[in-house]
Amino acid sequence: MNMQLQVRRTAAEETLLASFSERAASLPGDAAAAERRAQAVEVLKNGLPSRKVESWHYTDLRRLLSSVPDFDPSAHAEPRAALLPGSVVLPVVNGIAKLTDVPADISVASITNELADGSFASHLGLADTDDTVGAINSAFVTDGFALDIPAGRVLEQPIELQNLQAGGQVHTRFAVRAGEGAKATIVERQLGDGDALVSSVSHLEVGEGAEILWLIIQEQPDGARHLGQINVKIAKDAKLTLFVMNAGGKLVRQELRVCVEGEGAEFRLRSVNLLAGDTHCDVTMVLDHAAPHTVSTETIRNVVADKAEGAFQGQIRVAREAQKTDAKMACNTLLLSDEGGFSTKPELEIFADDVACGHGATVTDIEPAHLFYLMARGIDEKTARGLLVRAFLAEVIEELEDEAVVEVLEEKLAAWFATHG
Repeated sequence: MNMQLQVRRTAAEETLLASFSERAASLPGDAAAAERRAQAVEVLKNGLPSRKVESWHYTDLRRLLSSVPDFDPSAHAEPRAALLPGSVVLPVVNGIAKLTDVPADISVASITNELADGSFASHLGLADTDDTVGAINSAFVTDGFALDIPAGRVLEQPIELQNLQAGGQVHTRFAVRAGEGAKATIVERQLGDGDALVSSVSHLEVGEGAEILWLIIQEQPDGARHLGQINVKIAKDAKLTLFVMNAGGKLVRQELRVCVEGEGAEFRLRSVNLLAGDTHCDVTMVLDHAAPHTVSTETIRNVVADKAEGAFQGQIRVAREAQKTDAKMACNTLLLSDEGGFSTKPELEIFADDVACGHGATVTDIEPAHLFYLMARGIDEKTARGLLVRAFLAEVIEELEDEAVVEVLEEKLAAWFATHG
């Protein structure tokens, strides 16, 4: 007698599949988009990843995503004031893009329209069979923004992409193409007020010789589950600085998928992760050096308080043709509680023979001698600990050089420590 064993689906898995069945006919897109959505759902039918899946080893999504809220069409959120003064704000409110005026010659379109005319369907493809974030978003994405910055354009005003939620499920996409020699600052903000399931996937193409500063500021409320991903291609002689701050959410997975594909290109990642309460935060990076004479540096700083848990997985892959690659990665963590924890997994996969690559990781608590030094000068213990922790993080922020950006991010640090210090 032949017997087929079926794995019992979790409540979250059942809700996701039922939600797609209910909403499939109303989701935007042409036939090609519908096909990509169906392919994504086939991945979800296999179940959410557990620790047995290597790329999800530190985030057992099948266990941690215990439930998924229904879509809430009545939910309403108000756009927020810009993070940086003078920014052009493009808000997506509970999955619906609100078009606003943008600088002259900058092309902007809603993802809904791009899906309808067939020009966006290719973006709904998955990176690999473990791309659960991409699968959830591809299946359910409703709206977002696509921006095209023309060659040679230097944007004086930052552009802020806001993904706002007020509960339920919210699935958003952003796509930005910076033409040859363009320069811009892009702020991606993830925030809201509800206990939502949020997925947000971004695509960035940095053209030849272009320079982009991209900030991801994730400040979801304590009960929200946030699944983020950014997919990047960097062309010849282009420069990208990517700054990621996680300072909220109950369950957070932020994926960084970067390909340095042009000779002479440079990629910098700076990340600050502020974990408190019972947050679980996972930052996972896959960085491909695919051309010679490319440079990358990744510095990740983490602060863990209360019962929070975190992880950083960083994989650097250097192709055979990427000779003279210079890649350095460091992840440093401060544990402020005996009940919290942080896991680090740096990886190098090198096929070229003329490279300079390295990685390092530390997990420690505050140095007693440093604490004693400050307290011996009349500073109380709580203030002294705060000064040391903020100094540990400020070093990364100050590398961004832009005074307005540094000031705002330091204010974010101060606000977080006022609550969790």
